[in-house]
Amino acid sequence: MTQAAAAAEFLRLHRADTPLLMPNPWDIGSARLLASMGFAALATTSAGHAATLGRADGRVDRDEALAHAADIVGATDLPVSADLENGFADEPAGVAETIAGALAAGLAGCSIEDSTRGAPTPIYAVGLAAERVAAAAETAHAGPVHLVLTARCENYLHGLADLDDTIARLQAYEAAGADVVYAPGITTIDQIRAVVSSVGVPVNVLALPGVPSVAELGELGVGRVSIGSGFSNAALSALVRAAQELLDEGTYGFWDDASDGLGVIRAAFR
Repeated sequence: MTQAAAAAEFLRLHRADTPLLMPNPWDIGSARLLASMGFAALATTSAGHAATLGRADGRVDRDEALAHAADIVGATDLPVSADLENGFADEPAGVAETIAGALAAGLAGCSIEDSTRGAPTPIYAVGLAAERVAAAAETAHAGPVHLVLTARCENYLHGLADLDDTIARLQAYEAAGADVVYAPGITTIDQIRAVVSSVGVPVNVLALPGVPSVAELGELGVGRVSIGSGFSNAALSALVRAAQELLDEGTYGFWDDASDGLGVIRAAFR
């Protein structure tokens, strides 16, 4: 597909009969593996990418994130969305520059969050946050590629469990031009139902412990389910368990788990 066709297909997938399942690979190999398993779209994970560089989440700069996104785009034929954190800028003009880079990277979509990534407050004031989304949307939708813009409210990831404020922010981001809205950290049926019923664009839900099943999310009207760093963390945790077994026990039971997926892996890496 051309980039424009991939972006159009990505947006269409948000309005299907069931939620779009969008896993988050962290490198070219995991992207090809997930694509081979039948997923319809992929997204980068800022935390997973940072881990491949031996860094904590939030320690990757804009150029690195966009280069990584371009690598994932080139790894498969699927539409790819990128986690672009807070746009790597405070001011709207800087966020717009990041979106221009996303288009140049060949992406079908991207997300921008309202986290400041620092002091004095963890979340931008709602007026500035909406201006940042508006600047991102103007760039994302100005040309022949309608880059699918996801606007994220980070309240719940920063201990600000205020559903009313979260919904008001998502409504402001929708009005500013976001194609999809996202409040990572909401987990209950009541929270998710309230968000979905309060906006007119598709809602992404982050798959966390306690989140309803995909079938239940579909019944609630959720448009997309993403994994964030879940798969990356699972892979690294498996590595830790295997290494700990070797160090502590001197045994090789980890090969039992490692062998389970070898057929799928070998087929993906031909």
